[in-house]
Amino acid sequence: MRKLLTLISLALLCWSCHSIDEYADDPRGNFEQLWTILDEHYCFFSSKGVDWDEVHARYSPRISDRMTREELFIVCSEMLDELRDGHVNLSAPFNTSYYRAWWSDYPQNFSMRLIEESYFNFNYRQTSGMIYGLLSDNIGYIHIPSMSQTIGEGNLDNVLHFLAAARGLIIDIRDNGGGMLTNVETLVARFITEPTVVGYISHKTGPGHDDFSEPYPITYRPAPAGRIRWGKPVVVLTNRSTFSAANNLASVMKHIPGVRIAGARTGGGSGMPYSSELTCGWSVRFSACSILDSKKESTESGVEPSEGCAADMQIADMLQGRDTILELAISLLNE
Repeated sequence: MRKLLTLISLALLCWSCHSIDEYADDPRGNFEQLWTILDEHYCFFSSKGVDWDEVHARYSPRISDRMTREELFIVCSEMLDELRDGHVNLSAPFNTSYYRAWWSDYPQNFSMRLIEESYFNFNYRQTSGMIYGLLSDNIGYIHIPSMSQTIGEGNLDNVLHFLAAARGLIIDIRDNGGGMLTNVETLVARFITEPTVVGYISHKTGPGHDDFSEPYPITYRPAPAGRIRWGKPVVVLTNRSTFSAANNLASVMKHIPGVRIAGARTGGGSGMPYSSELTCGWSVRFSACSILDSKKESTESGVEPSEGCAADMQIADMLQGRDTILELAISLLNE
């Protein structure tokens, strides 16, 4: 995976080395530059059904030489929101745009305080960004709140060793906003027994919206001898705030035998990031390479729970100190 990502990065770098047009450092110049950067490099126009030319036609009349930088930022941010993509950010010294509707219009479905208090009585362990322990039904539980911190192989060995006697394992990635894809590989390697194609990646080959390479397979290998692997049933818990690298983890784990996804559809975010800079010094970050699942299907709009495993948190359960989705996972493992 690391080698593949390096090759993709080099491909993006080579494609980005074409002749660069010069844009004036004024509202019109920066607006046109931003629109063009996305037009040539963004990877989800077709799959999302976004007519970028039509978007330009609607937002262009709002640009004026008399507008302030703040006003320009607002117009540009609203234009980027048309992509409905949490990976698209415009950063200025005074603000960073961020499309929040991918999660804000959905139930939260998670409370870490509820789990800490009702299921562990605040007696749990934590290491390398993981919170873990044994539930009362002899079921192992690991919460991974972020992929931004490196998950150490030794730390993971200790966690799985501590939970080894459990009848099953719950991996909770609700509210995990993503981070490093290398953590996905580290985790998945503990649940497979042979080299496994876990997905595909395709990079841009030209400025056209459909100019993509043939998908490259992404292959993960099992953890080497001496590392602890897990061969018992697993349930992965997800909610709408499961995004980016965590979304990728859900898409990979869903197709591993003995693993089920429970909860709500993830928030998506399956693109590899690309960054550029405007003449005014603002930076823009967005998805430029599409990562597909093992069936060559996009997970940009999210990963659905396994059949029969969809659930939302119920207020009545919360008032009684119960996590509806966690209780579903426990019942699935108790089967």
